[in-house]
Amino acid sequence: MNAAVPPDQTREIDVPPPWKPASGSKRRSRRRMVLAGTAIALLLAAIAVASVRSETGGPRYETATIVRQDVENTVTATGKIQPHAYVDVGAQVSGQLKRLHVAAGEQVGHGQLLAEIDAEVQAAKVEGIEADLARLNAELAEQEAGLAYAERQNERHLHLSRTSAVSAAAFDESRRDRDILLARIDASKARIRQMQADLRAERAALNHARIVAPMSGTVVSVDAKEGQTLNANYDTPLILRIADLDTMTVWTEVSEADVVKLHDGMPLWFTTLGRPERKWHAKLRQVLPVPPRADGKTDAAAASASGSGNVVRYTALFDVGNAGGELRAGMTAQVFFVIEAARDVLAVPVSAIDEDGTVRVLQEEGTIVSRPVETGIATRFLVEVKHGLAEGEKVVTGEMPAGPASKLRIEP
Repeated sequence: MNAAVPPDQTREIDVPPPWKPASGSKRRSRRRMVLAGTAIALLLAAIAVASVRSETGGPRYETATIVRQDVENTVTATGKIQPHAYVDVGAQVSGQLKRLHVAAGEQVGHGQLLAEIDAEVQAAKVEGIEADLARLNAELAEQEAGLAYAERQNERHLHLSRTSAVSAAAFDESRRDRDILLARIDASKARIRQMQADLRAERAALNHARIVAPMSGTVVSVDAKEGQTLNANYDTPLILRIADLDTMTVWTEVSEADVVKLHDGMPLWFTTLGRPERKWHAKLRQVLPVPPRADGKTDAAAASASGSGNVVRYTALFDVGNAGGELRAGMTAQVFFVIEAARDVLAVPVSAIDEDGTVRVLQEEGTIVSRPVETGIATRFLVEVKHGLAEGEKVVTGEMPAGPASKLRIEP
């Protein structure tokens, strides 16, 4: 209970003022708070309704539209692009590389001078052999003159021996001298032929000091420098390489599982890493009969390595024109050997074909109907449709389970 207030203390009590209605600004603030709370409640209700509708709705389908396109069944492989023809130009004589007349990237013609080697030693050898050959020819001329005299002497002794004017011993001596000269002449002629052969070899070596292009093409690399000493006694020093870049050859590695599907002359196309949108078309030239061997291995060792879990790959070769110079040596090619192909046909994804050979077609009103189709070429991704579908129709490729949408979208 409340205690009574003594009369003498009534003046000390503060009495609150009488209640007054709130001002206009305070009323507007309260109204805004009420409206915000109502909007939040409506939003939560809309989310709950949307969730209930998505959970209770029908399945959602993934579809694809039927269009015309090319369908190809291919064997895929990778390869390296190399010049169709090239030659390594080396030095056949030893000496200092005196002059290089070309540089990498230059075009050269057949027989064009490429480099010169200091060949003073070869020139001296040629002069020495020419001098020896002249001496042998002089000796041969002297021996032939002696042979002529010996034959005349033998002829006189022959006539005198018939009349017993000369002894038989003198006649035998003249015949012996003639036969000795004949033998010496044969020996001298043999030495001259040998000397002539040596002279041809030294002259050829001297000519090899001037290195000329064995073929027309492009200088793709230069491995020697002016002033470098070349030693050709044990190994041929490489000076430069010339290649014909107008035609390139692609060396393709094909697995043993796919090589049985290839045959000479089959069509193919390939792309490069730098130009994946560009297709180069060609025909298979040949498949090498045996897989490439590692350096230094015998056939038995290579067969053992192939059978120990390593993948056996065969080399397939084909040529392609390169008039524009877009293909360069060493580029990687992604090659597609076309086993069979159909051009401008109706095609559907593989996932649209059911196990019983039918497809599910999405009608305009949203219903799904199954329809049998006749198929043709099939790849890992596409199947050719010969009959049963029309261009522009939509087929079901998959079905997504019903459930709440991954994102909430509020439309005004």
